[in-house]
Amino acid sequence: MTRLFFRVFLFLINALLACAAGVPSSARRNCQRSWKECPENTVIVSGSNPEAHFSTVQAAIESLPHDNSSRTILVLAGEYTEQLNVTRPGPVTLLGQTNDLTDASKNQVTITWAEANHDNTGQNVDNVFSSVLVVAPTLDASYTGSGPTGYPVPEDTPFGSINFRVYNIDFRNTWSEYSDGPAHALSLSRANGGFYYCGFYSYQDTVYVGKLGNAYFYKSVIAGETDFLYGFGTVWIQSSEILLRNCGGGITAWKGTNTTFENKYGVYIVESSVKAANASIAPHIVGKCPLGRPWNSLHRSIFANTYEDGSIAPSGYIDWIVDGESRLNNETFMAEYCTFGPGFNATGRASTNASIVLSPKEYAPYSSPWKVFQDPSGDPGNAHWIDWQA
Repeated sequence: MTRLFFRVFLFLINALLACAAGVPSSARRNCQRSWKECPENTVIVSGSNPEAHFSTVQAAIESLPHDNSSRTILVLAGEYTEQLNVTRPGPVTLLGQTNDLTDASKNQVTITWAEANHDNTGQNVDNVFSSVLVVAPTLDASYTGSGPTGYPVPEDTPFGSINFRVYNIDFRNTWSEYSDGPAHALSLSRANGGFYYCGFYSYQDTVYVGKLGNAYFYKSVIAGETDFLYGFGTVWIQSSEILLRNCGGGITAWKGTNTTFENKYGVYIVESSVKAANASIAPHIVGKCPLGRPWNSLHRSIFANTYEDGSIAPSGYIDWIVDGESRLNNETFMAEYCTFGPGFNATGRASTNASIVLSPKEYAPYSSPWKVFQDPSGDPGNAHWIDWQA
């Protein structure tokens, strides 16, 4: 009885937190189907509808007060060519207009931008400037930097959005149709971000989650070629599609961070699928795509209960050799748990020290978002911002 009461109590608390953070589920869905049904104070964006409040999404974002209030923006169907930058601390919800609320392949709103970390002359800039969407409190917080520890973000940098949410919007970096330097679809640092039925498309470094960043993806699509899930923070990808547009480097490339507390920073792909992006590319990448490689020796990633097609390399993960030096050591944690499909090769995994196949006991500490998402002080259980009703 006590355990049942506790579970009911947690469910009610989570439901209340979800409603407090944004639009309740039923109202959100009605709003996405018809902008006439949106709650009062919803900001409407359209590139063609004269009744909308703004014609660009960034203008709508900039109209929001820089405070802790909850705000909602509905983006009407269409393609918007712009970069988005969210710095406010309060909850922000971006809704994409759609009639297919639970199918990311039928999204009607696309945000596009074409940029990499260098221009046509080859001049380099920080990776963040390539991003279609940036969520971070300051420019300093968003910098990727270089080297084993990345950009040294100042200690007094504030935390950003406590609950940023997006539903049914695609983000496409169209810089090139192959890996040509980092070209982010998403950059998120020092913020909590939930992405539901969304799409993220690029070729290199598609999704970056930086220091103290927490990102949750649900029934979304993430597509790329080289190191297209990378960063320092924590990512949980649930019931989603990882699409291989080609093979390069690895799918995951993580930098762990030394902290005064035991951390679980890393990327967790759970109950999802990893497969060639289309039938045209599939025959050319059979057995060639690594699951990941260590950006530094503290890399952590786990593929769990996930389908892997024949594109995956027999070894699973690979080392990353720089100037003749391996980045792989006994602290590197590149693992799988109950993965299945033609891409899982038990003999191949056993032949390398790069890949770890976990037992149930070894996977248990990482088996839910409540266990891996931490607050800036390292306390676990920082998952109240996730929309469990999506």
